[in-house]
Amino acid sequence: MSIEMDRAERDILRILQSEGRISNVELAERVGLSESPCFRRVKRLEESGVIRRYSAELAQRKLGLQVTAYVQVSLDKQEDRKQRDFLARVEAEEHIVECHAMSGSHDYLLKVVARSMDHFSELSMERILKYPGVKNIESNFSLKAVKDSNTLPVR
Repeated sequence: MSIEMDRAERDILRILQSEGRISNVELAERVGLSESPCFRRVKRLEESGVIRRYSAELAQRKLGLQVTAYVQVSLDKQEDRKQRDFLARVEAEEHIVECHAMSGSHDYLLKVVARSMDHFSELSMERILKYPGVKNIESNFSLKAVKDSNTLPVR
């Protein structure tokens, strides 16, 4: 469910998405508010869940993670226990950085980062394929990130 936001709140969100470490003083100045009202707006956006967290964006390749794969997962059956166990394993695996329940011919789409093709092979064959309920996986590899953004449109 979305919340009603005015221009100042939308401006706050646009700025915080790209400059999460900006001071409240500078943020207030840029959105045309005094410091206290700006601080209250940010708190309201945090408390309402619009702002979920603050984090640093890391350079994947500089961390030695050279491979990005998108893994389509099909499960045997949609048994609740197996699905919960599968999702728990996905949540616990640090190299799986995204997981989406999908419509269509596959049940889940995973974004997996790995150090190398050998590392990805180990992740897929020794781990993901052995997760509870996994019947089949298909992998596609990113050759180059053309657009890589976590910035959402704020209207």
